[in-house]
Amino acid sequence: MKMLLSLIALLSAALLSRAAPPTCYSRVLSLSKEITESFKELQTSKAVDSCVEMLPRLYLDIHNYCVLAKLRDFVAYPRCERVLEVSELKEKARSLYTIMISYCRRDLVFLTDDCNALENPILPPIEPSITES
Repeated sequence: MKMLLSLIALLSAALLSRAAPPTCYSRVLSLSKEITESFKELQTSKAVDSCVEMLPRLYLDIHNYCVLAKLRDFVAYPRCERVLEVSELKEKARSLYTIMISYCRRDLVFLTDDCNALENPILPPIEPSITES
């Protein structure tokens, strides 16, 4: 019985050690990926308003200092207020901006300030799947 209780305690401790609370960095990273993916889906959606095509490009790299200006510009973009998906995306972008400039201000490290990299990102190549060979 003691052995079983010890095993349960050991397994519980192992599970708890892996369940670390999210950090500022992890929250910013996950929210930026979520926003980038939502923007891609919005751009490729068939049932979008014509104003969506005119939205500023939204590729977010939280390690690039220019991402702050990119978020500000996107949130301040005056068109597409009537499109619900765009309003939701702008709200997420506003939240990310607020988190980055206030809550996580001291935790983030910007590795570059290349604004052009946000306009023309170099994406990793897509590896062909095994089934295509």
